[in-house]
Amino acid sequence: MSDGADTRHTTRFAFLLVNHFTLVSMSSAIEPLRLANRVAGKEIYGWRTLAEYGVPILASDGLSVNADYDIEDPAAVAGIDILIVCGGWNIEANATDTVIRWLRSLAGKELEFGSICTGSYVLAAAGLLDGYRCSVHWENMGPMTDLFPKVHVSRNVYTIDRDRFTCSGGTAPIDMMLHLIARECGAEVSAGVADQLVYERVRRAGEHQRIPLKHLVGNQSEKLVIAVELMEANIREPISHVDIAEYTGVSRRQLQRLFERYLKCTPSRYYAQIRLARARELLHQTSMSLVEISALTGFVSSSHFSKSYKDLFGHSPSAERKR
Repeated sequence: MSDGADTRHTTRFAFLLVNHFTLVSMSSAIEPLRLANRVAGKEIYGWRTLAEYGVPILASDGLSVNADYDIEDPAAVAGIDILIVCGGWNIEANATDTVIRWLRSLAGKELEFGSICTGSYVLAAAGLLDGYRCSVHWENMGPMTDLFPKVHVSRNVYTIDRDRFTCSGGTAPIDMMLHLIARECGAEVSAGVADQLVYERVRRAGEHQRIPLKHLVGNQSEKLVIAVELMEANIREPISHVDIAEYTGVSRRQLQRLFERYLKCTPSRYYAQIRLARARELLHQTSMSLVEISALTGFVSSSHFSKSYKDLFGHSPSAERKR
């Protein structure tokens, strides 16, 4: 894709629908393209859908979506610039050998590749992510890391690494597409698309997916989950570790061990990370002053807030707002 506001030709996407793909993620990738054309007043983007055998594909919610082309049709990728794999539920079983072989056959062509939701699994299985960083839905991060050691699996909401564009599930494709639209068409068109989508906060590529704590620790530590929920419910007026331990039903030392074992940090540090993450949201989503934000996130002074913020994110709150 070209940088800047001027486009020399229509950028054409092909969306490969894998059985039981996530419909909301596919829509979140296509709708920004449609709206970019509307905001710009010309056809900047075009798209088509592909599927194995060219038959209608069942989404994970039970709805059926037509495919414009069979993947074996020579015209399927004719004139295409970017091929996006749309994954979803039970991707290991739904990524057929036929689809993987077909993707491998495209490796030498002048195509850029991308994925949404669990589509990264399919690209990795075809060898198209070897040596690349990628994003995938948080439920599939572990299996992908184990199965594809040549692929660097990231926690990021979306990842753009050279000619690979990958993102996690849900509405994350909106963020990735808005980034690509801004890069090719300019910030004004991208902002116009976000306004049409009533999308108030666009996430950057470096932001992490929020992985549910129960997924990280499983059923091994219900006490830890309760402790974190208490922290998340008490941002403005942080409660002491003694109180957290008491409410959770463990000793303070046991609480310390739980955090160090499962979250690899102390309760104090984890609590601070929760509050600073909330502060970051307020910096992006409101016009509140730093003093107001520091008070709302439980810091005793704006100087303490600024120092803690810089320690965690590598830059000050004021620099975050400017960015």
